Amino acid sequence: MASSAPIIAEKEHQESSDSIDRKAQLLAEHIRKSKYLIVFTGAGISTSAGIPDFRGPDGVWTLKRQGRVRDLKAVNTLQAIPTPTHMALVELQNRGILKYLVSQNCDGLHRKSGMLPDRISELHGNSNREYCKDCGKEYIRDFRAVAAYEKTVHDHRTGRKCALCAGPLYDTIINFSESLPAQPVHRAHHHAKKADLCLVLGSSLTVTPANEIPEIVGQARTGKLVICNLQNTPIDNLCDLRIHSKTDELMTRVMEKLNFPIPPFVLQRRLVLKLESTGDERYRLTVCGVDVDGTPVTFLKSIKLAYNRRIAHSEPFVIDFRGNLETETALKLELEFMGHYGEPNLEIMYEYTGERDAETLYLLEYNPYNGEWQTREQRSVDNGEGIRDDMGNADDCILLSSAPEEFPESVRRTRAANILPSITL
Repeated sequence: MASSAPIIAEKEHQESSDSIDRKAQLLAEHIRKSKYLIVFTGAGISTSAGIPDFRGPDGVWTLKRQGRVRDLKAVNTLQAIPTPTHMALVELQNRGILKYLVSQNCDGLHRKSGMLPDRISELHGNSNREYCKDCGKEYIRDFRAVAAYEKTVHDHRTGRKCALCAGPLYDTIINFSESLPAQPVHRAHHHAKKADLCLVLGSSLTVTPANEIPEIVGQARTGKLVICNLQNTPIDNLCDLRIHSKTDELMTRVMEKLNFPIPPFVLQRRLVLKLESTGDERYRLTVCGVDVDGTPVTFLKSIKLAYNRRIAHSEPFVIDFRGNLETETALKLELEFMGHYGEPNLEIMYEYTGERDAETLYLLEYNPYNGEWQTREQRSVDNGEGIRDDMGNADDCILLSSAPEEFPESVRRTRAANILPSITL
C-alpha cells in the first residue's frame, strides 16, 4: 500500500567493488561454518529480473506516494527469468547448505527457480498459487491466479472451482491489514529458532510481522545476522555483517568464494500421463501437470493425440479413443504450453506396455536460452505420494527429446512399426 512508503524514499547506499568483495569473503566463511543457514528475501532480489521493488527511489509504493508514473514498463512476472541470486539459493539448497528460505515476494520466482515447496515459507503469498478453503487442496498455475478484487481487496475468490470438492478457490496474496498464513509463519519461526546464520537479501525489513523472522536470529546468543540491502533497515544494529549492495553483485562473489557454480535457469515441468482401459478396445488418456509434492500444476494449453481429430483444450486433459493397442504400440502426443518463455510445442511418445491403468511421469526441462526441450520418462508413478526424484539423477528414466531422430532406438523402432494408424473416438 502506497501509504506505507515515505514520500521521499530512504537513501540507497552502494559500497565499492573492493568492499563488497571483502565482505563476500567474510560471508562465505560464515556459510562454511554454519550448521543451519536460513535466508530471508525481499523484492530487491527480483529487480534485476525487471520486477520493481516497493520502497526504493523508483519503487511501486514510492511512485504512487509521489503521484508519479513509472517511466519503464515492468517485466511480466510470468516472463521474468530468475536472477543469479535466485539460482545461487537453489544451488545452496541442493547442496544441503540452505536449510530454509523465508520470502516476502509474491512473484513466484523462488518456486519457479527450483526451491522445494517444503523448504520455503512465502509469507505474503504467491501470485501463481491458489487453494481451496474447504478441502485444503492447492493449485499452481502458469498464469496469475489472483482475484479481481472488484468489491473489496479482502475478497480473494479467483472464480475457479476446486477439482476435488467443487469448492471456490482463493488466491494466496496477503493484502495490508490481513493476517499472515499461520502454517508458513509457524514454519518460518521454527527454522529461525534453529538457525545459527540468517542472510537477508533485498529487504528493507519495514513490514511487520514478517521482519520479526531475521530479528529472532539477530537477537539469539549463538545466531549471526547478515543483511544485504541498498537501504538501511531498522535492525542494522543487530548485524554481524552489513553489506550495502545489489544482491546479485554479492551472491555471485559469494558463490565464487565457495567455489560453487550458479546454475543457469531451466524451466522444469512434471507431467503425469495415465492410460486406462474403459471397455473392449476403448481407452481413456489423462494428462496432468504436477509439482514435486504432487500439487496440481497448470502449464498446458492443449493436448493432441496423433490420428485423433479431437484436441483437449481444458483441464482435466482427457482423450477417449478406440483402437487395438498391442504391446509396444506407441502413442504420440503433442503438447502446447502457455508459452511465457516462448516454449515451442513438444511431442512425446508413450509406449504401451500392456500394464493396466499404468501411470508415467515425464520430466520436462526447457532451456529458455537456446529454446530446447529435454524429456525424461519414468514409469510407475505414485502421484498420491508426490514425486521427489531429482531430474538430473533419475537413473531409471529414459532420456527423450522433441526431435524424432533423438529418441532411443527401441522407441524409434516402435514409432516406425507400431504407431497406431487408426484411432477413432
